[in-house]
Amino acid sequence: MEVTEGRRDPTTTLEGWRRFVDDPPARFELLTLEQRDALNDDQRSSYNDTRITYHSELAVVATSTVREVAKQGRLLTLLNRRETSARREMIVSGPWTTGKSTAIKQLGRTHELMARDRHPGRRERIPVVYVTTPPKGSPRKLAMEFARFLGLPSVKRSANTTDIADAVCQILIEARCDLVLVDEIHNLNLATSAGEDMSDHLKYFTEHLPATFVYAGINVEREGLFTGVRGKQIAGRCVLINSRPFPYQAEWKGLVAAMEGELRLHHHKPGALVALSKYLHRRTGGMIGSLSHLIRAGAITAIQDGTEAVTRKLLEEIPVDHAAESEGGDAT
Repeated sequence: MEVTEGRRDPTTTLEGWRRFVDDPPARFELLTLEQRDALNDDQRSSYNDTRITYHSELAVVATSTVREVAKQGRLLTLLNRRETSARREMIVSGPWTTGKSTAIKQLGRTHELMARDRHPGRRERIPVVYVTTPPKGSPRKLAMEFARFLGLPSVKRSANTTDIADAVCQILIEARCDLVLVDEIHNLNLATSAGEDMSDHLKYFTEHLPATFVYAGINVEREGLFTGVRGKQIAGRCVLINSRPFPYQAEWKGLVAAMEGELRLHHHKPGALVALSKYLHRRTGGMIGSLSHLIRAGAITAIQDGTEAVTRKLLEEIPVDHAAESEGGDAT
């Protein structure tokens, strides 16, 4: 079955990140109806619970955004490999639930697996760091995000921001880190003095770590990240990739088909969701995150209620996020 049980540590910790990289895509082999019916109550309960776990994650679909981020991210890491001055960076920007975090995490996962192939058995290496920008943050909070990822012992209150940053940089240089992923970059507000300070401190990390920095955030080009002197500095060294809601075209239908192909339900008719692709587009506003939620929630509900099929009637009973519902409008 190869379905991992239990809760996972967040990817903002080294242990959680390595677990994310190490875990293969979830797989599940559906029993025949005869085999399922032969299970006793405890066995069937365990079987269904494992299927629920499987459907809670499903496989990541390689969208055009994921492919573009992977392509440009790989190119930047190669360009920056021997760069000694300002390194090129990348920002993935777009509305909520359009796959930004998924895209940069997949870039990081691919990069780390390639680094492991080049340097087998070197677990002391930390090729990739993944942190999130703290809301209403400060330079100290940002430095602590890096320290928390590394699992550094509790930092004394007397330690200043530079001390923490220097310790982090020293560890990451020794660990040969060459890709830093910074999510939720929209929390960095250059219109405030705290945001300016945090931007300066982030620049400190980029100057002291021989690594490629990749950022992701909600509509960052509209939120003032590129304004002012600091913003122009960021814009001058960053490649911008936009993630957008998917239009109702061939790629959308392909995404629906790919997700439907991962379902493990006993009475679901193949192609039933593809036939509902226009309805699904209206319900989700073309948001990949909302589509994933709706299909996964539908599959889990179908297991729990015994219908074993994701139908329009079932989907109508499942709410998606308010943003998607607002974008989608009347899904008739």
